[in-house]
Amino acid sequence: MKLQQLRYLNEVARQDLNITNAAEVLYTSQPGVSKQIQLLEEEIGLQIFQRNGKRLTGITEPGQQILSLAAKVMQQVDNIKRVGDEFAHIETGTLTIATTHTQARYTLPAAVKAFMTKYPQVKLNLHQGNPKQVAEQVASGDADMGIATEYISDLDNVLCLPCYQWNRCVVVPQGHPLLLDAPLTLKKLASYPLITYDFGFTGGSLVSKTFSDAGLSPNVVLTAIDADVIKTYVSLGLGVGLLANMAYDIERDANLVKVDVSHLFADSTTYLGVRKDAFLRSYMYGFIELLAPQFNQQAVNAALKIGA
Repeated sequence: MKLQQLRYLNEVARQDLNITNAAEVLYTSQPGVSKQIQLLEEEIGLQIFQRNGKRLTGITEPGQQILSLAAKVMQQVDNIKRVGDEFAHIETGTLTIATTHTQARYTLPAAVKAFMTKYPQVKLNLHQGNPKQVAEQVASGDADMGIATEYISDLDNVLCLPCYQWNRCVVVPQGHPLLLDAPLTLKKLASYPLITYDFGFTGGSLVSKTFSDAGLSPNVVLTAIDADVIKTYVSLGLGVGLLANMAYDIERDANLVKVDVSHLFADSTTYLGVRKDAFLRSYMYGFIELLAPQFNQQAVNAALKIGA
């Protein structure tokens, strides 16, 4: 059994059983990947993949266990490389963060700026997606850490650190009739055409559940993943905007009036997630502390049970 074979297995699984795509990522040939997988199956005496001709169509029951172990082996190989880099190249490296648009646009800039000043030789990559995509990137190792409100806290192999809580506001143009409809209730809010996040984004499912629990069906006329898009269409008079409080800028959004609605919805928590089995470089600890000062290296290690 060769490490190369496990790497091929892992990549084929990551590419949804598409050997051609896996070969491209691995900078090798499709026949070469197929041959190494077949050799491994012959060596262990088990079929890992189900096949229809030359095409992989599924994963066998023992194959599921083998792929899980192969992924763990590759994670540990990556950790060994990180240990080497930590001591040989302590000031250089790459940090990949998966996050949602709202977090990237409104809460991360200060931490990112401070990080780039403190670690000028570290390359920082930001990958934007919905909370589910953020969680998947962390779980698979495609991102070193993920920052999101939902989904990411549901994964067994990801440690989630609660960074901060936030709530929501309504935004409307000047003179909108909602401004005369105080106090604002869920029932009143549901009577207006609503422009808000896609319910898979930024606490959206909590909003949906809140209306549902009250026996209400909001009149959602438009959804978006981008708070700036929501505000644009609110400015056009197409509806009432419901978005995260942090997404309202008193100067930039001076054409809109903000109405706090934290009395209508429960607080949402933004989490920072890292894989429990990942080796964290010193600059990764540094970014975590810049974003959430309550989590210094000692606190993160305690949560990971490192040294316990």
